[in-house]
Amino acid sequence: MAMSFRALYTILFISFSIVISPRAALADGLADIRKAGILRIAIPEDFPPFGSVGMDLSPRGYDVEMANLVAKSIGVRVELIAVKSIDRIPYLQGKKVDLVISSLGKNAEREKLIDFSEAYAPFFSGVFGPPNLTAHSSQDLAGKTIALTRGSVEDVELSKIAPPTAILKRYDDNNGALTAFFSGEAQFIATGNVVAATFVAWHTPKRPEVKFLIKNSPCYVGVNKSEPALLAKVNEAIQKAKKDGSLSSIAKRWLGSELPEELRS
Repeated sequence: MAMSFRALYTILFISFSIVISPRAALADGLADIRKAGILRIAIPEDFPPFGSVGMDLSPRGYDVEMANLVAKSIGVRVELIAVKSIDRIPYLQGKKVDLVISSLGKNAEREKLIDFSEAYAPFFSGVFGPPNLTAHSSQDLAGKTIALTRGSVEDVELSKIAPPTAILKRYDDNNGALTAFFSGEAQFIATGNVVAATFVAWHTPKRPEVKFLIKNSPCYVGVNKSEPALLAKVNEAIQKAKKDGSLSSIAKRWLGSELPEELRS
């Protein structure tokens, strides 16, 4: 029997609704978070000073404070979920977490998978030295001795730009380079700011301060694709924290120096 136009229209409408219903059912992520009253954030727990476990077994670090700051800005309770580096993006895409705040760097491959906030934390390789020595660029290292780890990013990059008279003393690991610096075998040390931050509590004349950057790769908050409202809210929280100085305070507490100028605006 021939099917009527109305019946055919009804079947097509129902079928179309079933096909599009999963997409239509997707609510705005920010609205869902506010409704639940909980913001789930992936953080590190084995990467100090960004994330580690304190003596009381509670999470602590730069990223932990940042997670609390974002949750407070949204007006919800935070649920911190410790993840390994390799699991950060899968957890986000699998909706196990709403955000990733775990010393996450940005690159072209990752940008195909997720969106990124404004930079919230410095992560860089640089040349460090004691307060009484000055070096604004690689040219100021002429005639100076710089300790570094053999084969590291600092070794590769500084070798390209150091003047011929700079003495690059290479060691097998960070501990060797640090020992050389603190013992006076080297006037400067080229390393990452995370390594240097280990010594923020050392109040000695040789306490390393950053002199200039070699390579910069700041940290960003990871957000799922197609979440513009949540991304905008995260950026709003970061901008406010930059303006009122709270982000610089977090940086000083965990990294030993205020937020770099390029990250303050």
